[in-house]
Amino acid sequence: MDTSAAVVARDNRRFAVEDLSQAGASAGARRIALSTRGHQHGPITRLVSPSDIGELIKPFVFLDHAEVAARPEPLFGIHPHSGIATLTVVLRGGMVYEDTTGKKGSVPTGGLEWMKAGKGVWHDGGPTSGEPLRAFQLWVALPPSEENAPPESQYISPDAVQEDGPARVILGLYGRASSPIRAPAGINYLHVRLNDGERWRYAPPDRHTVAWLAVDEGGLRSHAPIRAGELAVFEESGGAIELEADGDTSFVLGSAIKHPHPLVLGRSSIHTSRAALTQAQAEIDRIGQRLRAEGRR
Repeated sequence: MDTSAAVVARDNRRFAVEDLSQAGASAGARRIALSTRGHQHGPITRLVSPSDIGELIKPFVFLDHAEVAARPEPLFGIHPHSGIATLTVVLRGGMVYEDTTGKKGSVPTGGLEWMKAGKGVWHDGGPTSGEPLRAFQLWVALPPSEENAPPESQYISPDAVQEDGPARVILGLYGRASSPIRAPAGINYLHVRLNDGERWRYAPPDRHTVAWLAVDEGGLRSHAPIRAGELAVFEESGGAIELEADGDTSFVLGSAIKHPHPLVLGRSSIHTSRAALTQAQAEIDRIGQRLRAEGRR
């Protein structure tokens, strides 16, 4: 990727490419290819969409950062997905959930909601009463072997999220810690908290050429600064990522083996082929008809 350009325009959004002339990281450390602040829709900031940055960092195809006041009604209303898994990391507050796998409940601060939509599922959710909800929601594109498999949801309590040093392991493996989530292989997703001035080095697993991070609070120094509210995409390589906290900092970081399949988009669905999307849409319609008969949509 050419990092000399000042701005890359895509899909009516602007992606600022940082000045990479400052040497804030050691030789061989992975460099930032582009960064963005996304665009805001009320309490939601969309940092990644499948039609833009999601194409660069797949299997990570969608990322929202939410700051939502406590409210009695659901955030979006019941809606479908297929071909992906959605993963919500609750940073503050709590969220309620319900899905058509039959699960219903709440996720507190530090908990995780993983919903592997597979061939089709509907779900709903929103903030609990009390403290406002602060969260990241990620979509992961599923491989052909899983994109039309039966749906599966997991809700992980805060004390079940393993840690190694400053990193909580949301997906995959890091150091001595592993995630309880049954996710496709070749994906790491971490929630990292650093104190002001603390340094941290992430050496990705073999073939994890895709890497990015999004800052929730505070800031980071690499060879260029990454500020609160920004998402930075690193160049595709096998190099390590070296960071220093600018203030007490919270961020999420993803790395993965690149998803080698096209992104075939539907309504809230992403598949690897038109045939797989058509198959899943039939299941989504079937569930939707049942929900309508039950008066739930």
